[in-house]
Amino acid sequence: MKKVFVKSYGCQMNVYDAERMADVLSGEGFSETTAPEDADLVILNTCHIREKAAEKVYSELGRVREIKEDRARHGLETRVVVAGCVAQAEGAEITRRAPVVDVVVGPQNYHRLPDLLSRARKAKVVDTEFPVEAKFDHLPAASAARTRSRGVSAFLTVQEGCDKFCTFCVVPYTRGAEYSRPVARILDEARRLAEAGVRELTLIGQNVNAFHGEGPGGETWDLARLLEALVEVPGIVRLRYTTSHPRDMSDRLIAAHRDLPALMPFLHLPVQAGSDRILAAMNRKHTADEYRRLIDRIRAARPDIALSSDFIVGFPGETEQDFTETLKLVEAVGFASSFFFKYSPRPGTPAADSTDQVLEAVKADRLARLQAIVEDQRKSFNHGTVGRRLDVLLERPGRHPGQMAGKSPFLQAVQIESDAHGIGDLVSVRITRVGSNSLFGELEGPSPMDAAA
Repeated sequence: MKKVFVKSYGCQMNVYDAERMADVLSGEGFSETTAPEDADLVILNTCHIREKAAEKVYSELGRVREIKEDRARHGLETRVVVAGCVAQAEGAEITRRAPVVDVVVGPQNYHRLPDLLSRARKAKVVDTEFPVEAKFDHLPAASAARTRSRGVSAFLTVQEGCDKFCTFCVVPYTRGAEYSRPVARILDEARRLAEAGVRELTLIGQNVNAFHGEGPGGETWDLARLLEALVEVPGIVRLRYTTSHPRDMSDRLIAAHRDLPALMPFLHLPVQAGSDRILAAMNRKHTADEYRRLIDRIRAARPDIALSSDFIVGFPGETEQDFTETLKLVEAVGFASSFFFKYSPRPGTPAADSTDQVLEAVKADRLARLQAIVEDQRKSFNHGTVGRRLDVLLERPGRHPGQMAGKSPFLQAVQIESDAHGIGDLVSVRITRVGSNSLFGELEGPSPMDAAA
């Protein structure tokens, strides 16, 4: 059987896309391998969000070229595909700079991979058009065995693209306009995943809480209504969603956090900055105070919710006072975790043309200061779980015999000692101590939710 190696960079959308590419190629006789040296087909599924993303791809392609040349000396053929957002942004430039590449395919077209690979037998192929048809309509369902091999937690794409046009972001140009999948297709996929043993679904999209899919009766469903339907899928005991925009947190979605026990008390809600001047320059269309008041409403609905966010430091024109406003927001809100980035100009975005770029040394200093504050908040949140009873979904064996590892409702890694439970079990755990990256706990019996299921 032919083998395919897929290396995926970046967001959860790319993880999902990589799995679906493997599903498409399974029908063409390919099995997955974790060793590129063994692969007849190498796919780099790329991300274009951060600075020098394209250069990292070309560097990786240099290593792939060496593998391809070594395999050729042994009479083995290796074909190379660059997929994803760098492919969408760079197009034919990739094949010009890296002749090792046979196919360049954007994130909306990977369902065409078999045809593209066939065409590439004659000449290099670049496919970065935004097709009229939805790729999801043409993707095969993964086999139950393949789904089981991927674990009891799964990503499920419900929405793609973004219409917000933040001035720092390439997503509207690489993923296109917002598109929401029909509800019936999402529910069908959720049922197949559950039947194969998936217990936790994370709904994903570039702007997932802007979901507006067509319902079974032709009406438009929002994300809250979709979540209400998904909790009825037998076998699914946990739901999450990411990534969200503050402008799309509706009252009904906030209420879902109060009313749906299966919707986990963890919300990733990027704010990016705490300065209204910088937020306006980013085209975020919300203020820092509006974000804080939104958090107050969410916490009123679900007091135990854990929050995560994204922050960009050193956005063009950011002053020390602007940055101080970000620190004030962080201290006022309190986050269980967060992601931080130094601003990096993305070609083709409005902010990239700004003449008021911040010095790299200043960005690095601000990044370190922000990280220190949120790291203290993360540690404080984790230590606050000691002595608490949390439901933990077991996902894999631990590092040591008799140890199992899973996730808390707050997305924390948890380790327990147990010979009596297996992957997919939802167990009640009393947290006893906190490690650098994990919580440790003792079993206290079956989870009430699992018993009810």
